[in-house]
Amino acid sequence: MEDQSKRDNSNSSGSEKVSNEAVKRDAKSLWQNTRVFLSELLDIRHDTDRDSTIEAVKKDISFKGHNAWILIFAIFVASIGLNVGSTAVIIGAMLISPLMGPIVGIGLSLAINDVEMLRRSMINLAVMVSLSVLTAFIYFLLIPLKADNSELLGRTYPTILDVLVAIFGGLALIVAKTKKGTIASVIFGVAIATALMPPLCTVGYGLAIGNGAYATGALYLFSINAVFIALSTFVVSKLLGFPMVKYANSRRRRFISQMASAIGIVVMVPSMFLFYNLYKEQVFKNEATNFVEETITHDGTSILSPNIDYKGKKVELFLIGNLVPKSTIAKWKEEFAANPKLTIAELRINQGADQSTAMAEQLSNQVKTGILEDLYANNQQAIADKNQQILLLENELNRLKSAALPFQSLSEEVHVNYEDIERFGFSNTINTNFEKADTIPTFMIEWKPSLTEAQKRKEEQKLKTWLKLKYQLDTLAIARY
Repeated sequence: MEDQSKRDNSNSSGSEKVSNEAVKRDAKSLWQNTRVFLSELLDIRHDTDRDSTIEAVKKDISFKGHNAWILIFAIFVASIGLNVGSTAVIIGAMLISPLMGPIVGIGLSLAINDVEMLRRSMINLAVMVSLSVLTAFIYFLLIPLKADNSELLGRTYPTILDVLVAIFGGLALIVAKTKKGTIASVIFGVAIATALMPPLCTVGYGLAIGNGAYATGALYLFSINAVFIALSTFVVSKLLGFPMVKYANSRRRRFISQMASAIGIVVMVPSMFLFYNLYKEQVFKNEATNFVEETITHDGTSILSPNIDYKGKKVELFLIGNLVPKSTIAKWKEEFAANPKLTIAELRINQGADQSTAMAEQLSNQVKTGILEDLYANNQQAIADKNQQILLLENELNRLKSAALPFQSLSEEVHVNYEDIERFGFSNTINTNFEKADTIPTFMIEWKPSLTEAQKRKEEQKLKTWLKLKYQLDTLAIARY
């Protein structure tokens, strides 16, 4: 009996080992199949045409003839879109923009150590920038409409989102260019012209209106976008193993390789530093905004346009309404200082009993402008609402007046005063122009056939004047049966 139990345990143990080994084999097979699937899904090396890509990039570097004119027209279209604040027009300009050739040429030439391609790319990039800025400058100098809007102001300083657009746009562009076969150049323009054309137009706008801050900020935005697009090209070209340019002279080959590496490092290190700084600034602004919205609340107190200044290391708030106790303000400042993402800045809260003098002196021009804009928008909305209410009340008043009209006595009086009327009626008519509806008292008349048309019109005018005066009606209508 004991031997039988041992044999059963041995068989059970053997079955468990077999089962575990089967599970391990299935897991290993699943992992291998997943790796194969992901490799086939994401691998682009087997479908990359390196030689054709290099030739295509070299061809697109040159900036003359058709490309120059296309760029001029595209800049005009983009400038018009920025001027009127039309996103659709700006996108239309992007679709015909040939901006990317020299920038991609710079990234690829650094990756394959082609000094001649690098020289041509740099020259054509300078020509492209100069021509774009000059075209936008001429447009904004001659056009009479020169007003700042969100489309223009959004291109005067880079943000982390602009950098991300440049990075992923550049990656999409070079990956599309390396694919065997052809992909329409429109795709390339859509992918990254967003990050290049509007800033160049804004540079021309800043020069045309004499605003150096706009011009330098937009040029800075263009520069970092161009750098990250070239950097994306450089990285993808290296990863895909593009062939290096061979030089007969080994000393020259080493020199060019060292120079290309040095330029790549000079471009890459500041770019990464810039990306990190912009990322920290965006995180700070988001955290500060969330803190103000969630923490700075007090009954009867409103915040006027919070000033979140990353460079000045401060978050400044202007409070109006009920005074906030000092203990509450101290608690807010403690919570602000305890936030690890906000410790670099200081929370400043301004309020006073005399909101019209002391507070007004502390408010910056920008904040004052924001307050006035908010008040104007609120007042306009309030006026529109009141006008709508007045219109509804007027219509209701007219309806009640006409409903209360004593038709029997009126018809008798009309019959006495107007012997040529054979039939007389009354009703309320509802008319609309598809924006609003009006209720109009309408009097129906049938004249004797003996009257001429001129006599009928004269009598109708007299009747209309009398009815308005008698019943104090603003509007009424006379119609015929």
